[in-house]
Amino acid sequence: MSKDSDLIYALEDKPSPKAATWAAIQHVLASFVGIITPTLIIGSALGLGAHVPYLISMALMVSGVGTFIQAKRIGPIGAGLICVQGTSFAFLGSILAAGFLVKGRGGSAEEILAVIFGVCFLGAFIEIFLSQLIDKLKVVITPIVTGIVITTIGIYLIKAGVTDLAGGFNAPDFASLENLMLGGVVLATIVVMNLSRHTWVRLSSILVGLVVGWIVAALMGKVGPIDLSSQPLVSVPVPFKYGFSFDWQVFVPIGFIYLITAIESTGDITANCMFSKQEVSGPGYLKKLKAGVLGDGVNSLIAATFNTFPNTTFSQNNGVIHLTGIASRHVGYFIAGILFLLGLFPMLGALLMTIPKPVLGGATLVMFGTVAAAGIKIIASETLNRQKIMTIALSFGFGLGVMLVPDLFSQTPKLVQSVFGSPVTLSGITALTMTALLAVVDRRKEAPQQTAAFNES
Repeated sequence: MSKDSDLIYALEDKPSPKAATWAAIQHVLASFVGIITPTLIIGSALGLGAHVPYLISMALMVSGVGTFIQAKRIGPIGAGLICVQGTSFAFLGSILAAGFLVKGRGGSAEEILAVIFGVCFLGAFIEIFLSQLIDKLKVVITPIVTGIVITTIGIYLIKAGVTDLAGGFNAPDFASLENLMLGGVVLATIVVMNLSRHTWVRLSSILVGLVVGWIVAALMGKVGPIDLSSQPLVSVPVPFKYGFSFDWQVFVPIGFIYLITAIESTGDITANCMFSKQEVSGPGYLKKLKAGVLGDGVNSLIAATFNTFPNTTFSQNNGVIHLTGIASRHVGYFIAGILFLLGLFPMLGALLMTIPKPVLGGATLVMFGTVAAAGIKIIASETLNRQKIMTIALSFGFGLGVMLVPDLFSQTPKLVQSVFGSPVTLSGITALTMTALLAVVDRRKEAPQQTAAFNES
């Protein structure tokens, strides 16, 4: 038990294998669908067909390896936190655009994947390079910027959580009373258990909520049949299984998303530090930030090598830390092991894929809301002057504006759409730009004052 009343296990505590496994399962259940969904979307849109099961297995295995690296801290790589790694949604638009470009030229599924993974491999070096400048960029990566990014991530994910709660995108029974009741049962179970003072009740809130929802869904006839016969017994990782190609036209938008991903990661790692009761300022914090972003870049490099899409730190798992009170990085080893096994034995993953969307939505909604609340807390901790309020207003105005009106940039070139069509990307760019401009203005104002002070002395 941690000395901190808000945590059951602090960062360096070592829970028993039973407690660690219990917490790890909840992290996996919170992130599993997020890890495999981008692959499912890309595979369906680009017509990758028979390659999809293998790509899903690689996504899970690489997520396990990346999570281990972040938790273990291998040299300068890894934040030393429970930074669960998963396939990034931020790259979806750019990767699909790249795939359609190659497909339009008559490229096969293997050629599409060779270009995508080749470009993602080289693009990962952009994030690796930026990670080494994090301490020098502290003038623009301020608490206001990270707070804005975290809040936007949380609000954007809330939309995904609510969509799942209602039945999932394009579901025939979307927003039916049965779906809403099912999601409500899961949500109520998690909230009630999380308010308990009993350690194990609180620790089990997400897992029990999902299990209860799964059982209720089965009784309602909403759990589909499990087809394990079509799954291979074991998936074997093969480096660059589909080859390696490069295209500048594809590289530019994907390379820019790596820049934005570095900003998003600073927000996620900052939130993780908050929930783990670690400093969110000073040299120790910057060291974690630098190592964590470097870990994201290295993990994306590994992802491209082993035939899956770029990785990033998942926001929803910060919510799991907050809800369970377990911040021990040693739990990250158990999470990594479970994810790797799910990828190694695809039949286990197929079993988890039977969890209905409303059940997942009921669980993720509260976690995504927690992420947004963490961002608001960071912003509220700052003394807000006129300039900072303007930065917040413009960042949320643009970022949430794109979320509410997705067709805002529909008449612009594809490159502009892929870069500025993401709410998180646009709010992050706006916050960074405003902060940089205001920093320049402040320096110009200070220069005459310093000159006058020097002349007087």
